[in-house]
Amino acid sequence: MAARELVINVADLLRRPGARRHERLSGPVGPLVVVDTTVAGGTPAELDVTLEWVSEGVLASGSAATRWTSACRRCLAPVDGPAEAEFRELFEPHAREGESYPLEGDRIDLEPLAREALLLSLPLAPLCRPDCAGLCPTCGADLNLGPCPCPPEPADPRWAALDQLAQLDQLGDGPVP
Repeated sequence: MAARELVINVADLLRRPGARRHERLSGPVGPLVVVDTTVAGGTPAELDVTLEWVSEGVLASGSAATRWTSACRRCLAPVDGPAEAEFRELFEPHAREGESYPLEGDRIDLEPLAREALLLSLPLAPLCRPDCAGLCPTCGADLNLGPCPCPPEPADPRWAALDQLAQLDQLGDGPVP
């Protein structure tokens, strides 16, 4: 069932070719889910849209915004943020699947448009902060809080010659010829 808040009567536009109207709307678009990023059901989306009668139907141009929640991809801490998307889509009496939206009599439903636009703007792998250190793969300690108690992994003997060259370079002696 469509959210009534996002269904608009456009009869006034259909009677005047070239007519234009601006609307600010708010209504639920959730639930939306991409991987672990979600917009919960009932979460409102804010739409700022300009509707214009064109020869094919009603052109809707504008933006949609809402909030999402997820877990940080590195440390699993809760994280949330804004989802914002711009759109420019056509509503026509005989909608073509994947190309336009249906103009049903003198009404258009902006919910499917807002859902699709916002779904594409959700992050696939959000971070709590850009420099998140993540979790220790051995003990699971949060490395953002400091180093973990795990002992360092032993060096691989196959890389010993390169490790010696790196140590010489760090001492300032330069690479060995």
